Amino acid sequence: MTEDAPHATAVRNVLILAAAQAFLGAQMPMIFVLGGLAGQSLASNPCFATLPISLIVLGSMLSAQPMAWLMQSFGRRAGFFLGALGGAMGGAVGAYGLYLGSFPVFLMGSLFTGIYMSAHNFYRFAATDTASEAFRPKAISYVMAGGLASALIGPQLVKLTADAMVVPFMGTYLAVIGVNLFGALLFFFLRIPRPPVPDENSPKGRTRWELLTTPRIAVAVICAMVSYALMNLVMTSTPLAVVGCGFDKANAADIVSAHVLAMYAPSFFTGHLIARFGVERIVALGLTLLAAAGAVALAGVQLENFFIALVLLGLGWNFGFIGATAMLAGAHRPEERGRVQGMNDALVFGCVTLASLSSGGLMNCAGGTAQQGWTAVNLAMIPFLVAAFGALAWLWARRKGLAA
Repeated sequence: MTEDAPHATAVRNVLILAAAQAFLGAQMPMIFVLGGLAGQSLASNPCFATLPISLIVLGSMLSAQPMAWLMQSFGRRAGFFLGALGGAMGGAVGAYGLYLGSFPVFLMGSLFTGIYMSAHNFYRFAATDTASEAFRPKAISYVMAGGLASALIGPQLVKLTADAMVVPFMGTYLAVIGVNLFGALLFFFLRIPRPPVPDENSPKGRTRWELLTTPRIAVAVICAMVSYALMNLVMTSTPLAVVGCGFDKANAADIVSAHVLAMYAPSFFTGHLIARFGVERIVALGLTLLAAAGAVALAGVQLENFFIALVLLGLGWNFGFIGATAMLAGAHRPEERGRVQGMNDALVFGCVTLASLSSGGLMNCAGGTAQQGWTAVNLAMIPFLVAAFGALAWLWARRKGLAA
């Protein structure tokens, strides 16, 4: 084997995972554009309109640890195939729930979709498995950059399919089945070795509690939780706010498309920025952009406010979440990989579940108008941003103290 063969393998895997992020990942903006609107049409109480999206995130949280174990035991490919199967089942059950007009059945479909979302969130970790330490931040960001195509594919499929059948939104959920079945074929081309079976003399690594109380891991998890949860809190409510403020579904789809583009476009250079300026500075930049998104959203409910706020929200998520992922990836040993990654995603998506549940309640039940609900959603960001900034400042101060 030549000296550059491992790097060639890493590049190959990154390209395949980026393609999966682009094609399979298109189902996420599809569902996030329509999930709240479909929920609003089926739920007897408008406060539960965003419950379908919350169930997706809950399914992802519940699947995170089993998915990490499956990948640690049987390899990444097995987990990714299972994720695509979960996504196809979610689309099928969701379409059936819409056909029946049954909110509980529709919610069950959302729970199955959470299995896909859990697997999808391991793409970024899989990119690091065959990457060198120097290539690791770039591998993560290149895979995330595949989301650029999903930002274009997903909302356009919504426009083509949302009203294609007599039952509103049903065509989109049927299209999700095809996205998963065809996208799963990509995983046949992955070349990630299955982790070796540990024997009794193999290093066991730290326990989950020891990992979680490691300062760098703890701060990485906190920043990932806040970045993802606040992005989800605001994005989940956006279609409801846009339509509630007098615009139409096409406007909502365009805004979500701009948001998802902003989430992934910086990924071409996020890894380079991390390498040049340090991961803590990039995470801090992400948190600052999330705060700016809230400020723009609070300034008004014109169409340009929605566009600018959601673009800033996407940029903030990119720097905050990719930075936190890179921080985490460099803070554990190989034998701890499954344990720390599963723990991280369970905590992150537990927080995101609460955010998406809160989103519908704040949006529809925190005031008499859509504008008042939108204001409540964006004000709710403040305490969590303060907590994340505080954790990051503590890590900086601690490192300087140790150096001194």
